[in-house]
Amino acid sequence: MSLLVVGLSHRSAPVSVLERAALNADAQIKLLQDTVAAEPATEAAVLATCNRIELYADVDKFHAGVAEVSTLLAQHSGVGLEELTPYLYVHYEDRAVHHLFSVACGLDSMVVGEGQILGQIKDSLAKAQDVHSAGRLLNDLFQQALRVGKRAHSETGIDRAGQSLVTFGLEQLSDGQAVEQWARSKKALVIGAGSMSSLAAATLARAGVAEIVVANRTPDRAERLAQILAEGDDTDVLARAVPMESVPVELTRADLVVSCTGATGLVLTAEAVAAAVEGRSGAAVAESGSVSPSGGDSGPTAVAAAGRDDLPPTSLGTEEGCPLDLPAVQQATAGFSVLGEAAVAGMAAADLEQHAAWVDNGVTRQQTSAPAGAVTVLDPAEEADVIAALAAAAAAVGRVPERRRPEPVAEIPRPEPTLFLLDLAMPRDIDAAVHRLVGVRLMDIESLAEASADAPMAADVDQVRRIVADEVAAFGAALRAAHITPTVVALRTMAADVVANEIARLDGRLPGLDDKHRAEITQTVKRVVDKLLHAPTVRVKQLAAEPGGAGYADALRTLFDLDPETVAAVSRADRADDEPENSKNRGPA
Repeated sequence: MSLLVVGLSHRSAPVSVLERAALNADAQIKLLQDTVAAEPATEAAVLATCNRIELYADVDKFHAGVAEVSTLLAQHSGVGLEELTPYLYVHYEDRAVHHLFSVACGLDSMVVGEGQILGQIKDSLAKAQDVHSAGRLLNDLFQQALRVGKRAHSETGIDRAGQSLVTFGLEQLSDGQAVEQWARSKKALVIGAGSMSSLAAATLARAGVAEIVVANRTPDRAERLAQILAEGDDTDVLARAVPMESVPVELTRADLVVSCTGATGLVLTAEAVAAAVEGRSGAAVAESGSVSPSGGDSGPTAVAAAGRDDLPPTSLGTEEGCPLDLPAVQQATAGFSVLGEAAVAGMAAADLEQHAAWVDNGVTRQQTSAPAGAVTVLDPAEEADVIAALAAAAAAVGRVPERRRPEPVAEIPRPEPTLFLLDLAMPRDIDAAVHRLVGVRLMDIESLAEASADAPMAADVDQVRRIVADEVAAFGAALRAAHITPTVVALRTMAADVVANEIARLDGRLPGLDDKHRAEITQTVKRVVDKLLHAPTVRVKQLAAEPGGAGYADALRTLFDLDPETVAAVSRADRADDEPENSKNRGPA
């Protein structure tokens, strides 16, 4: 059997795919059951967080295992296999162990070093134990991953580099200001009462918010969390619980909203957020580039229109008989100066020829000191090359090319946000369209991922990586040594059977042998067998702990002609012996 992990995370897939592939609790249980029921896998565990979905399995065939596990992951996530496959990663044996240990230490987290993942790994193991999908391999692996993660946090300063997504999200919302200073006296609304929401509420309470309102679909959990916050020794915050139906009203009072529920649909729509901001400010909320509350344009188009009023004066098109429709040109080139070549930019080739003929037949004006804003019409003979080039370009594309860059368009300054939202759910709780609302700032998993890409790495990360490498080597050695144990036990069992058979033959040949001599002969034969087997069994265990050591178990079975069924029976017996210990670990973390 070999360890296999197939998954996707914030490092391999966009948030939109992670959001669609998210597994609720029931889907995770069904995935575990279907995986162990499939032929290639005998054990399974699912690690599902807000930014990763991974399926761990003990399989007997690599290629068949990858195909089966990938298919099951696609089926239960609801994302088609063809669409999901480009975002999947596969790790096998030692690489799979290295991956989980790195995840446990926070090295693979969106915010490097965060310790929240340890609780999520513990929950994943408990879930697999509850449905009996975790056997010896995955129990040992996940238990060791928890120990490695704790060691990394206790022996290094990785905590200085890492922080929870809650803290990181609040730092992004505060935009460089200290979170404690920024959050002080704010009114916060926390939607959800699970582990992430509880962490957010506790973080906000320590940061000094004036009030925390907890909304949850299960009122008892909201009441419990609010009570814990209100009675906290290290905080002084007003806390109360409200039903989910009160969220629209509470939105009009809140300065900060943190949402992390297990809902499959949106909890807050853009319309609901816009209505809440309008309710607190008394003014309509507009999207960037939309119509302002007063009814006038507020987007780039409005700026461009305002720019047309400031265009310099021109004499072009004012003379009698000029075929150029100046107002139309101004309309087509909003925000451009219509002096020079830009005056005829966008004209059809036929119109250009008509205009050129009019200029050619007109009176040439040479102005040495033209009045401000006036255009000098040059002699076409002197500009033959330029006109020929323009005519060639017009013939090629059908229109006169624009050779002047557009003037810069002023951006509309966005007002300072009055409502801050932090969405830590996957799939998301808050409509992404909220990003476009004026007066609102939203940080969700996608924007947090972009922000964390530039986050600095702590020097302790290298030390954690060394710890992970050492622990992977130790776990692999122990796993390989354990792999050969059933073969060694089967060999010694066979030797004991040989001794017992030979003593029985001796009894038949020497029926008068007294008990004292018989016991001495039996003991002597056992010592001889033990001494003959001691060196090879000890040595084969040492060799098996090294990379590639699994072959020594095969060699031992071949040399001593051990029955594979006997070895398998010993292995099954070992698993049965472990069952009481494993059962102690079952249940919620």
